[in-house]
Amino acid sequence: MPDSLVDAHLHVWDLDGGGPFGVTYPWLTSGPLHRTHTLDEVDADLAAMGVGQIVLVQASDSLAETDELLRTAGTAPVPATVVGWLPLADARLTEQALDRRPDGTLVGVRHLIHDEPDPEWMMRPEVAQGMAVLERRGLTFDAVAERPDLLAQVPAVARRHPGLTVVLDHIGKPPVASGWSSPESQDWARRLREAAAEPGVVAKLSGLATVSRTGWEPADWQPFVDHALECFGAERLVLGSDWPVSTLNGDYSSVVTGLLEVIAGLSADERRLICTTNALRTYGPRPESDVVS
Repeated sequence: MPDSLVDAHLHVWDLDGGGPFGVTYPWLTSGPLHRTHTLDEVDADLAAMGVGQIVLVQASDSLAETDELLRTAGTAPVPATVVGWLPLADARLTEQALDRRPDGTLVGVRHLIHDEPDPEWMMRPEVAQGMAVLERRGLTFDAVAERPDLLAQVPAVARRHPGLTVVLDHIGKPPVASGWSSPESQDWARRLREAAAEPGVVAKLSGLATVSRTGWEPADWQPFVDHALECFGAERLVLGSDWPVSTLNGDYSSVVTGLLEVIAGLSADERRLICTTNALRTYGPRPESDVVS
């Protein structure tokens, strides 16, 4: 295990009033995730797994949650940065939202594209203008491309914005439960290779537990992670727990331990890249010179 891990994908949410900013989560309506989840629940796991930094990732398309994540990052048990939400469909409002939030802890933006009624939301001209703001201001864009059609759009987004780091969440949600040789998995493998052909795309080893069979083993993930390594190399992969969504099919330690196991055959330098260095480069605090107030 590297000296210090960076968990590049971790969520928190408050369903008991939405915290001081009144955040709402329309997609959270029932099931085991339908309760408040705070960092207090995972503090011990972070320490036990040697996690030295975290990236808090949005789960609501609202500025209120962005502000809540920034507040939470300021009180986290380890250094934290934030991938929040900005109104990318309106470049002027995106600029204004950034100007009003000069905190360099806000390092990236995500939108719940898989919940959008328009399946080609990322391809809209007005969204392109909003992403151009991120490109200019030095923030990343997390693409939660959980469907094949969304994964297929990632290369086009990256080509449209060559100066923007596009982070592919959960390596595009491969159909692990179907097995490596299934047609669905081979289609995913082809689309992932197309995304990786764009140098501005980084992929996140995360979200694999929730697409795996009950009682999964790290060996189930190995061919998918090996393919991601073949496509992106160790230089463009980061690691994330996807807690608490991951608790639908595994606890924090088992999920992170499983991820470490499937990269255990790499060199120490390669493991350090995936577990620490790449995340710090991708999600490190923005320098003061990049923060426009």
